[in-house]
Amino acid sequence: MNIKRVALLTSGGDCQSLNATMRGVAKTLYHANPKIEILGILDGYKGLIYGNYRKMESRDFSGILTLGGTILGTSRQPFKKMRTPDENGLDKVKAMKENYKKWKLDCLVILGGNGTHKTANLLREEGCNVVTLPKTIDNDIWGTDITFGFQSAVNIATNAIDCIHTTAASHSRVFIVEVMGHKVGWLTLYAGISGGADIILLPEIPYDIDAIVKALKRREEEGKNFSILAVAEGAISKEDAKLSKSELKKKWKESLYPSISYQIGNEIQERMGTEVRITVPGHTQRGGEPCPYDRVLSSRLGAAAGQLILKEKFGYMVGVQNNEVVPVPLEEVAGKLKMVNPEDSIIQEAKALGISFGDK
Repeated sequence: MNIKRVALLTSGGDCQSLNATMRGVAKTLYHANPKIEILGILDGYKGLIYGNYRKMESRDFSGILTLGGTILGTSRQPFKKMRTPDENGLDKVKAMKENYKKWKLDCLVILGGNGTHKTANLLREEGCNVVTLPKTIDNDIWGTDITFGFQSAVNIATNAIDCIHTTAASHSRVFIVEVMGHKVGWLTLYAGISGGADIILLPEIPYDIDAIVKALKRREEEGKNFSILAVAEGAISKEDAKLSKSELKKKWKESLYPSISYQIGNEIQERMGTEVRITVPGHTQRGGEPCPYDRVLSSRLGAAAGQLILKEKFGYMVGVQNNEVVPVPLEEVAGKLKMVNPEDSIIQEAKALGISFGDK
């Protein structure tokens, strides 16, 4: 089979470098065959389900290396609902397969995170030719050392912590910077270390509020008039870590706090009598232009994906292992999270620097 028609799709939350990665795929395919057709599926899997796409031209991929977001649009289509008919009774999986065939696609290129990869693997199992690319600021996709979007988000979150330093020192306060990451703490870990945070709280390491207060008091005793906590939005106390998912969900539904950082801040104030301020950079961490590192990474990943397609090697995610770009079988990736291991060397090195993770 000669590759004649390929479609691109971006799914899930947006991030920097989606456009740069699609550019890498497209430039590689056009360089090999200027007559190849590329379709852009609009708004993620939603476009594949309901048949919304546009035919792309080579010029569509010019000038987008530094452009954040995604020129194709995106949406969240939960994997657990993919087998559930929509409100009109439409079989979503059947619809995606039918559009894949109707559009006479030779390959579907999917850029996304964990949920996206589950659905991509489902399509592979249903007989579609699929190649995927690892997108997420969380850096939590199994089978790759790094995902595109992660380093750009680290830069933004680090800048937020950097900016807090001056006001924290000026007012002798405790500041909490809440970093994105519900289930996995890679972003908070890297931003916390690079931003000089004194305490880093991750979902993978349940915290003890007494240990946090102890670390803060130790800094006071050392004559340091301010402290900064980098807190993942999914940080969890040792007490809450013992609850079931339903119990935890119920607790937060009834909570007076908008997020975990506000709860931690209030507990610190009650125990220490010190002023605590909360900063939440929020979606700024996913916005803006990709950093140079991500532009290089995306170009490499996109080129490698294009080469896999030209070689007709389907059913793979393109990842990075030991700084080499490698194909990873999609079935090995789908459904797995790359968590921070509390025993990882980076955690031990951070502790050697005096950083507290609130666990001791």
